[in-house]
Amino acid sequence: MSPRSVLLILSALSAVTAHAFCQTTSGSADHIEQHARLAQQYLREQRPDLAIPELEKVTGLDPQNLDARTNLGVLLFFRGDYKGAVPQLRAALDIKPDLWKQRALLGLAEAQLQEKDASRADLEAAFPYLTEPKFQLDVGNALIATYTASGDLDKAATVIAVLLATRPTDPTLLYLSYRLYSDLAGRSILTLALSAPESAEMHQVMARELARHGDNAAAIANYRAAIAINPRLPGLYTELGDLLFHSSDEQLQSQAKAEFEAAMALNARDERAELSMGMIAAKAGDLQNALAHDAKAVELDPVDSDAYTEYARILTETNQKSKAQAMLERAIQIDPSNYAAHYRLVTQYRQQGRVDEAQQQMDQYVKYKEMKDKLQKIFQDMRVASEQNQPGGDNGGMQ
Repeated sequence: MSPRSVLLILSALSAVTAHAFCQTTSGSADHIEQHARLAQQYLREQRPDLAIPELEKVTGLDPQNLDARTNLGVLLFFRGDYKGAVPQLRAALDIKPDLWKQRALLGLAEAQLQEKDASRADLEAAFPYLTEPKFQLDVGNALIATYTASGDLDKAATVIAVLLATRPTDPTLLYLSYRLYSDLAGRSILTLALSAPESAEMHQVMARELARHGDNAAAIANYRAAIAINPRLPGLYTELGDLLFHSSDEQLQSQAKAEFEAAMALNARDERAELSMGMIAAKAGDLQNALAHDAKAVELDPVDSDAYTEYARILTETNQKSKAQAMLERAIQIDPSNYAAHYRLVTQYRQQGRVDEAQQQMDQYVKYKEMKDKLQKIFQDMRVASEQNQPGGDNGGMQ
């Protein structure tokens, strides 16, 4: 918790508690008001060391004074006196339970005191109501730590998703997201392997992992094993077909069409299979059939940028340039990093004499193409390093 976050919370408290200085006997009301006035003066002067004793005097004279309780709790928290802050914040919440900033602070203080159950309950209750970005991040990180410590990875991932919605490029959150989803995937694979080691789903998982590591032959074998066990398992034919279609072996490539046809027979709304059938038709020179498949793919998934780009390619080849341009512009609207769509728009704009716009598209193409190339190299280096660290790999020249 940064000092700035706490001060932001503190500055908002006066708006929460307008009642305040004389809920006790008239004989002590003047004393309460005097101490409260001094506390507010010291707060404005940013002198918490002087404000704290005055607030303690107010709460001693008027235990139900919400303004004093909340300010005192925040100041003690800020000073690092979590043991002192907790009872003040709890007392404030007993008076007014929907003070979400104060409840979040209470949860953070309880975490420092290792009161894990209470901390989790208060942080969970407050988090959905927090809007100040820095404070929301602090509380979210505390919740994530709580969930990961207890193994509640699904809940931790949910919190990260909320935080990423307003911070989509935050490297710390992106790393946490990667780590959590990797852990979730690993846990699921282990549970599946223990509970159903011979299932079609286990073979499908193995196939995906093998393909991800470049062992396509073993991946294909596992896909075929999965189909033999459960030929109606969703995704099998399309995933196998995609692997075959992108193979460098022409014989394997020729087998892809049958897999996509099987996928579409099982699910007529399989957009990936539909798009792949269009690519196969285009490769065979059957442009009209390719157009039909591509149009259907776009209809099935109106937010698939790649489908719009492929459809635009065939529209251009059939001299439907105006419609192709609209498809490319839609592709970029969906996914600004679609460098293939940027590149194709360069030609479209140049042919129309739109030189400046063509250059803008070229700049975007170069930018995103370089980004993708760098990512591919990173992943390639990671894969090579992983393979070298495997038993029998190249680890110091040993064979």
